[in-house]
Amino acid sequence: MMITPIILLMIIAITLFLFGLAIFIAGAAILILRVSGSQVKVLADQTTRLAQKGLTDGVSGLVGNASSLLEALNQLIRTTAGIGVFLCILGILLVAASCWLTIQIYPVWK
Repeated sequence: MMITPIILLMIIAITLFLFGLAIFIAGAAILILRVSGSQVKVLADQTTRLAQKGLTDGVSGLVGNASSLLEALNQLIRTTAGIGVFLCILGILLVAASCWLTIQIYPVWK
């Protein structure tokens, strides 16, 4: 069986749609699971307690290191959120491209 150009374009459109859907779901999962993960919250709470302990005991080095750790945690959360948003946008663009390709093929398909 020979694959006609129209069938090839439909295969490409379906593949684009499936990849776009998978990438969008991956981005949403990253946003939901990783950004608000319980491990990050526990680590932030422990770091805050460590900084407070350093303040009450008068250990300035401990406070400085704890604030550096909190800044690194904030950067980690921002980076993870950025990756999740990028994947969601990329997934939406791929799904939109597959829809556009299908709309372009439809008059020829009839």
